Amino acid sequence: MSLGTNMGNRLIMLTKALSELGHSGFSIIDRSKIWETTPWGFTDQPRFLNMCVSAETGLSPEEMIKMIKTIEGRLDRIKNVKWGPRNIDIDIIAIDEMVIDTPELTVPHPYMHERAFVLIPLREVAPQFTHPMTGKTLEEMICALPSEKMEWII
Repeated sequence: MSLGTNMGNRLIMLTKALSELGHSGFSIIDRSKIWETTPWGFTDQPRFLNMCVSAETGLSPEEMIKMIKTIEGRLDRIKNVKWGPRNIDIDIIAIDEMVIDTPELTVPHPYMHERAFVLIPLREVAPQFTHPMTGKTLEEMICALPSEKMEWII
């Protein structure tokens, strides 16, 4: 999973999101550093803090996305502008080698290969990940991206 925030106290929001995940059926196995990154898509907004986590769960993919949306709601996520400012965003990036394409959930995440703020933290928690549709490794996807300044803060 990828977590991001650019509103309010960003560190506290990531901490709250991790706690909520841990109390909602997800067992966090590993977590990346926290990275400060420039906005993607809609760029006229504050910088983000981003991280990835590896988790185990007994939830089905459908139950996972419903629970994540519930957690975002508990944390007062407001979605006004696509790719705009948010106090929390939790995305399912991949589930093992699954490929899912439903109105509620697309796995692997359709933009993951375009986002350094996903791929670089993902490399920390799942270094052997290979995209199940393209067969590309994380290193291959990262090398294909334009250079972007990302700084880890914790």
